[in-house]
Amino acid sequence: MSNQPYDGAAVAAPAVVPSDAEELATHLFERYANEIFAYLLRMIGDRETAQDLAQDTFLAAYRARDQIARLENPRAWLYRIATNLALNALKRRRRFAWLPWHSDERPANGNLAEEVGRQTLIEMALAALPPDYRAALLLYAHYGFRISEVAEALYLSEGAARMRLHRARTLFRQVYRKEDRA
Repeated sequence: MSNQPYDGAAVAAPAVVPSDAEELATHLFERYANEIFAYLLRMIGDRETAQDLAQDTFLAAYRARDQIARLENPRAWLYRIATNLALNALKRRRRFAWLPWHSDERPANGNLAEEVGRQTLIEMALAALPPDYRAALLLYAHYGFRISEVAEALYLSEGAARMRLHRARTLFRQVYRKEDRA
């Protein structure tokens, strides 16, 4: 794995999924490296740490390459590894600094100042969430995971994943409204 920063460019996935364990691990890296890095960056808020954790995620996947072919959902499995690494890093660090979500999209209403203000409020509200709530909300709302995938990625039952998402949304709304009034 390279020490070069991830540039966010999409990596085209091969049309055929390889059958060899080593090729399959390489395929997962090529397909999900940027996505995992972006997720970790949002969880951790530090580019260098996120790069290290992304490399650790794929190193763990490579070490378990003989098991990959038996996985029902390798993407959720990678996110589970990444989430565990991120939560452990946050515990060690005992603090969190949020970095903005980077988006190339133009504001829908054309008012850049208003959109930047709204985005800042969203980032502040997300940063105020406990890491386990933040992880569930990011996986579901930003990365489009289904409830079953959130549950699998976070080692939860589907009922517990639903409850965590409900609590995360409720807390997010409370913090967002409080920040919006300030």
